[in-house]
Amino acid sequence: MLPVVRTYLLSRFAAATALTMFRATVAWHAYRLTGSTVMLGIIGLVQFIPSVVLTLTGGVLADRHNRTRIVRIAQMVACCISPPVLLATQLDVVSEVWLLAAVALVASAGAIEQPSRASLLVSLVPRETFPRVVTHASTVQALAFATGPALAGLFIWAQGPALAYAMHALLMLISVVQIRKLPDTLPKGNSLPVFQSLREGFAAVFANKVVLSCMVLDMCAVILGGATALLPVFAEDILHVGPVGYGALSAAMEVGALSMATFLAIRPPIESAGRTLLLSVIFYGLATIGFGLSTWLSLSIVMYAFVGAADQISVVLRHTAVQMSTTDDVRGRVSSVNMLFIHASNQLGALESGLLAAAIGAPMAVASGGVGAILVAIAIGFLVPALYHYRVPPAQKDAVA
Repeated sequence: MLPVVRTYLLSRFAAATALTMFRATVAWHAYRLTGSTVMLGIIGLVQFIPSVVLTLTGGVLADRHNRTRIVRIAQMVACCISPPVLLATQLDVVSEVWLLAAVALVASAGAIEQPSRASLLVSLVPRETFPRVVTHASTVQALAFATGPALAGLFIWAQGPALAYAMHALLMLISVVQIRKLPDTLPKGNSLPVFQSLREGFAAVFANKVVLSCMVLDMCAVILGGATALLPVFAEDILHVGPVGYGALSAAMEVGALSMATFLAIRPPIESAGRTLLLSVIFYGLATIGFGLSTWLSLSIVMYAFVGAADQISVVLRHTAVQMSTTDDVRGRVSSVNMLFIHASNQLGALESGLLAAAIGAPMAVASGGVGAILVAIAIGFLVPALYHYRVPPAQKDAVA
């Protein structure tokens, strides 16, 4: 593996671990302060609002300026957000307003960073090796996403949320140090006015039916079937497993994703990519139903791991399709549109989960969302035949492995 790839992956592992640990800690902390499922939905909303504007802005910046430097500056900002929350927690003056402000700022920094980070890796390696590197990066990210929530549960159990906030800052600092070792990545440049530049990025996405339908499928499935925002409710009020059980639940999805990423890395390529993607979303919905209705911790962990495994297939297919199908001059903006879809699914899904749980209870909110994800997959399979029949082109087969 190229040294530059190892440096990138180390940075990505540190930053992704920090981010997922921070989100899990804030969700737990907010629920303990308020006891409100609606607050969990609001946390999702305040992460989504800045991402709408700033992700697109980050895409324009990524196509005009040094992408490595953008990632480094954004991560330095995120690193500086945890210490004030840590201090307020230690002084026992923290409130839900503090937590919402911190979440919004971390989301804002991430929204600026993500298009540059998504476009960075393909600029660091030869094009012919990129599909294989994507699989390595996906595996490292899945490992980080499993590690972060698990560490959050352990730190909360050991010393309370303050320790988790301190570790977030430390891990972000480690990532910044690694990013400084990467070479500058300068795009060809884009001198169009901002709105025309954004329109060009959207046009590139909408011109590709397979890429667009993959984004829509993922967004709708996660909005309807996402259960992440309600994990504190399941841990506290349904399974009664405390902070360590909460950490295990939070990590289960990412453990499933990591297992699937490893499997995809060692098996032959998935040629019938479109059909496999649709089937994976159906399986995602079934596992979500099982998780929502479970009252046993062990079964809940298994079901949520299956959710993560199914979602990982979508992650690998979508990221490879977006990056390999896009020219470098619009890659940042196309990546920003992709990130906008992801933000919409994750954060609006959190809002939908919180509001629906307040109305009908967390178990039925999650289970009904799983049914919705299945119906969406079936509908898109019929409405977009190009996605159902999509096969990985020979030059890109390794991207799915």
